[in-house]
Amino acid sequence: MDSLSLLVPRARPSLPLPLPLRAAAPATSSARAAAPAPRRWRQRARLSSPVSAVAAEAPSAASLIDGEEKEKEEGQFDWLDQWYPLAPVCDLDPGAPHGKTVLGLRVVAWYDRAVDEWRVFDDACPHRLAPLSEGRIDDKGRLQCVYHGWCFDGRGACQFIPQAPALGPPVHKNSKACVASYPSVVQNNILWFYPVSPGKSRVIWAFPRNVGVWLDKVIPRWYYHIGQNAILDSDIYLLHIEERNFAAAGVENWQKAVYVPTSSDNMVIAFRNWFRKHCKSQVGWAAPTIGQLPETPTKDKLMERYWSHVAQCRSCSAALKTMKALEVALQVASVAVVGFLAVAKGTLVTSVVQRAAVVSLAVLCFAASRWLASFIEKNFYFQDYVHAYK
Repeated sequence: MDSLSLLVPRARPSLPLPLPLRAAAPATSSARAAAPAPRRWRQRARLSSPVSAVAAEAPSAASLIDGEEKEKEEGQFDWLDQWYPLAPVCDLDPGAPHGKTVLGLRVVAWYDRAVDEWRVFDDACPHRLAPLSEGRIDDKGRLQCVYHGWCFDGRGACQFIPQAPALGPPVHKNSKACVASYPSVVQNNILWFYPVSPGKSRVIWAFPRNVGVWLDKVIPRWYYHIGQNAILDSDIYLLHIEERNFAAAGVENWQKAVYVPTSSDNMVIAFRNWFRKHCKSQVGWAAPTIGQLPETPTKDKLMERYWSHVAQCRSCSAALKTMKALEVALQVASVAVVGFLAVAKGTLVTSVVQRAAVVSLAVLCFAASRWLASFIEKNFYFQDYVHAYK
C-alpha cells in the first residue's frame, strides 16, 4: 500500500464549487440526492470485462514507468474541488458539534434540527475566531459559540449576539457575522463535504452488503474495529517511515529511488504517475505549509488508538466505558468476597472446602479484572506491533 493512497479522493463532479459560503441557502433535496454519483458508474461496461481480457491488457511495471516520461501535462487536479468523507453518521452525536480537519481545513460538523440535516462550517466563530467545535447546540437548535454566546443557523447566518442591545441596530445581520459554510451530504451513512493535514490520513471503513445483515445486529461494531485496528497497526509505522524516505529522495525522483519490477506494483506506479501529472507531486493543502512533514513521533504516539479512533467511535467508546465499569466491579467483588470470608469465618463458612471455594472466587475475580485491564489497554489505547514476532 502506498502511503499517499489514503489521501486520494474520488471525484464527485455533480455539486457546485467547494468554496466556503457565507449564509448560503442550503442545497435542495434533489441536488443532494444526485450529488455523490461517482463517475465510475458510467464506466460499468468497461469495468465488467472478463478477467482474462483485463489480465492480457495489463501493462508491465516497466512500461508504466517509461510511459510516465512520455505523458504531457493535462489539467491539474483541484484538491478542493472534490467531495471528501468526514465521518460515519453513526459516530456523530446530533446533540453536540464535532471538530474535524480535512486537507488542512478545520471544520465543524453539527446537526441542524430545523431541517434534519448535517451541516459543515468553518471551525471559527467570526467574532474572535474561537473554535465552534467547543460550543453547543442551544435549545433552539442553533450552533452556539460558548466564548461569547453568538448563535448561528444552518445557513451560517448569525441569529443572536447577547452583547448587542435589543433596541440597537441589527448588527447580527451583517455579513461579517456569518460563518463560512460548505455543501454537505449524507450518502451510505457517511457525511461527505466539499472542502487531514500534512503527514496525517483519515481512514473511513465501510463494508456494505446485502447478505448476512443479521450479523451486524449480533456482533457489535467495536469487535470488528479491534480486528481492523490490528491490520492498520501492521502498516502504519512502515508507511510513516516510507513517506519520509520518499520525501528525502524527492517525490519527483521516486522512480529512480525504488525498484518496482513486478505487476503487483502497477497500481502504485499508476498512482504515482497520476500524482505527478495532475498534482505536480504535491497535495493541495488548504492551510499554508512549508513543504515539510511533521517530526516523527515515538511509536506509542504514532500507534495510539484512543484519540485516533476510540474517542471518535460511539461503539468503541461505549464498549470501553462498559469494560472499565466491569473491571471496577470485578475488583470490588474480589475485595467483598475476602471481606465476607473474614466476617463469616466460623459461622456461615465452616469447612475447609467452603473457605477454599470463597478464596478461589476472590482470586478469580481479581485475575479477571487484571486480564480485562490488559485487554482494554491493548485494544483501546496502545499495543505495539513487532513484525519479527508476528
